[in-house]
Amino acid sequence: MDRQKLYTLLQKPEGTKLDFKAVLSLKTESEKKELAKDVAAIANSKGGRGYIVFGIEDGTKNILGIEGKRYTEEQIQQLISQRCDPPVSVRLDIILLEGRQIAVLTIYKSSQRPHQIRQTGVFYIRRGSTTDIARREEIAGMLQESGMIQHERIVLNRVELKELDEKLINDYISKTGLTSTNEDYYTLLEGIGIIGRDEDNNGYHPTVGGLLAFGYHPQLYLPHTGVRLINKCSADEVKYFSGPITRMLDDIENYLEHTITRINKEYPVAAAVEAVANAAAHRDYFSMGREIVVLIENNRIEISNPGVTCSDDDVFGVVEDYNPCRRNQWLYQRLLILDDKRRFLKTGSGMKKIHEAFKQHGGARFLNNEKRNLFKVMLPGPVKY
Repeated sequence: MDRQKLYTLLQKPEGTKLDFKAVLSLKTESEKKELAKDVAAIANSKGGRGYIVFGIEDGTKNILGIEGKRYTEEQIQQLISQRCDPPVSVRLDIILLEGRQIAVLTIYKSSQRPHQIRQTGVFYIRRGSTTDIARREEIAGMLQESGMIQHERIVLNRVELKELDEKLINDYISKTGLTSTNEDYYTLLEGIGIIGRDEDNNGYHPTVGGLLAFGYHPQLYLPHTGVRLINKCSADEVKYFSGPITRMLDDIENYLEHTITRINKEYPVAAAVEAVANAAAHRDYFSMGREIVVLIENNRIEISNPGVTCSDDDVFGVVEDYNPCRRNQWLYQRLLILDDKRRFLKTGSGMKKIHEAFKQHGGARFLNNEKRNLFKVMLPGPVKY
């Protein structure tokens, strides 16, 4: 790292990927623990590279410099490797600034999240400028993004197979070109991932993804997976849409076409439906405290989706990328085949198409709210001004 890059860092506030510390000291066990925690937390947080800058007073940004023993990159890497599982790659630079030595520890972007503290088993994450213990759903989300677990393949041991729509399943099997006999039918469904085996009782039950895509009433067992719509253009009407994802989207599309085109026949309803389809396919299903919410007002339509963009895609990348990271790859692939309206073929280039569709109506905006784990699509409202 050069001096100009350091000056650039000093202009920024502390955040999830940047921390300022007055001293660099690893004499005590508590100081070593603190460094490992901070490194793991920055590596676990979304974004690219992170930095810890030593010798800068937090808050004032006064240049203090580092004093005492000079630590080498090898010593710090060894300390982190002993305490973080898997290890985090770092680099240490010593830069002379206004006659004082500043140490900059670069924490490289990690593809092996989440990183755990070996001695305690705890996972840390950054919340703004604070290092904090990661919540269960945050750990699950990182494991899912790394490919270590698939939320859709989790077996729902308390749900019976009768909750699956056999006609919908057979339609899917027919579309894929697969064949089965009565003898291997359940083996086929297990191989596809629609059902899974309860090892304790040796019986079959739907998976999460199987219920979302093929269930009669998934929201009876997964109540956070529906879509709540609030229409303030129509006396604060509130509707709740439920059912398997494709049927739920059909109902939402019919509702939007009926209500919005009555107000504005030129409104690009298909692009708004595309935003809802994108939310249903790529929401964070580990976030169980919120459903997808569609808010319709005279001057805006807002689709609020639990789960910021997965991996390290920023909002600009989501709009421009024709092959973005997909959080629920298994579910997405099933929806591609199930959906006769081909809505899910658009949910990569879809964000770009949404942006283009609303250029003549005031433009679309996309917002990642990492603190609340929400992704929002904000569209112009149907009422012309």
